[in-house]
Amino acid sequence: MAAISFLGDLLQSISDRGRGLIAFGRDDPAKASVAEVVKLCEDLISRRGEASGVALARIILDRYDSFGRSDRHDFLRRIALEFGADHDAVGSAIAAYEKAPSRATLGRLHEAAEPRSQELIRRLNLARDGTIALVRMREDLFLLRDAARKADKPDAALAEAVDSLDSDFEHLFASWFNRGFLVLRRIDWTTPAHILEKIIRYEAVHAISGWDDLRRRIEPPDRRCFAFFHPALLDEPLIFVEVALTTAIAAAIDPILAHERRHTDTREATTAIFYSISNCQKGLAGITFGNFLIKQVVEDLCREMPALKTFVTLSPVPGFRAWLDRERRADAPQGLTREDVEILRALDQPDWHTDKAKADAVKKALLPAAAYYFLRAKTPRGKPVDPVARFHLGNGARLERLNFLGDVSPKGLSQGHGLMVNYLYDLAAIEKNHETYANLGTVSASLTVNRELRQNLPPARSVALAEA
Repeated sequence: MAAISFLGDLLQSISDRGRGLIAFGRDDPAKASVAEVVKLCEDLISRRGEASGVALARIILDRYDSFGRSDRHDFLRRIALEFGADHDAVGSAIAAYEKAPSRATLGRLHEAAEPRSQELIRRLNLARDGTIALVRMREDLFLLRDAARKADKPDAALAEAVDSLDSDFEHLFASWFNRGFLVLRRIDWTTPAHILEKIIRYEAVHAISGWDDLRRRIEPPDRRCFAFFHPALLDEPLIFVEVALTTAIAAAIDPILAHERRHTDTREATTAIFYSISNCQKGLAGITFGNFLIKQVVEDLCREMPALKTFVTLSPVPGFRAWLDRERRADAPQGLTREDVEILRALDQPDWHTDKAKADAVKKALLPAAAYYFLRAKTPRGKPVDPVARFHLGNGARLERLNFLGDVSPKGLSQGHGLMVNYLYDLAAIEKNHETYANLGTVSASLTVNRELRQNLPPARSVALAEA
């Protein structure tokens, strides 16, 4: 940590000295317009001086930070449209490679084909705190992309340019945030308060109601919380996981989060339940952390408690309700019989889950539909339609169990009609499950789940959903 602080201070010193080398033509460069800041970006990627480059990068990021949303979008729009590759240079490099194919001419072609926006991002990252500023900038780019897609008259050229700029961010972030740079830290009650505050704020699966709730999740001996950090974002968790140590696989979230519960003696614990995984930085969407996090936490827990044998999630099903409600309204529903459709009308009634007779009837129709949803329903790319399923199956987990009314909170009912599932991380089968899923699209599932699937149902049609 001291070394990182020293490097940060050194960068700041370079930046401070470099500011004196830059002429702006105005008394207060912080008041520069969008056009003037874009011009500073042109200057940045044309400079060779380290000191002036660091200073200029910091000034650009400071000015960007002071912009309102409209100016930020205008800036990103211009970067996307104006900082692409030099097509003439690309054409010349292609001709040179075709005339004399070699590593040298191929290297020049690669260099020419790289968008200037990618070099701009690299140089902006030179500034102190540049990395987190760029992560936040990508969050703004997502907002611009969404606005462009929802426009009454979509601009195809802009949409293509914005997607290309996002690819630049993702390409560079994948290198800057690779596993070799990540540090796993346990989050407990001795963790600095400003980081604990962020754990409360970033929890995305089961909201933390305050300090007392957080303490119940991280202080007891049978609870764990781990987070990945990056040297450039020391106080910003990237992703964290909450773990319950138990003697059996849990089927519902309420007993895990209950204010009053019986604590498990960690000497008797045989099962680690990953019940919440939260990505903290929206600007790092698409950068893989979760698979590394789970595997690292499993390794650490095994070293601490060799008696642990079962590693399983208790996961929400965020896309299930939307899928099921759509199929219930369809002329030719997938995964449902006509009798199922009639039974599932009860889902439209408020508090249906509190009526035992209605809940028992719904269960008989809903679980087979859920099995179909996980095992048969696919996106156009042949992946499961549920984003959480794609994550865990891609990591080599097995779909172990469907839990009816596992989460009866308002959020659980609105996302998945109360359904939760367990994904099992069988350490001996993770690699095999991952390979069959990645290469064949095969969903590894237990016999229990497979038995819920009704036979003689028509083949599933693909569902046009965005894949995370």
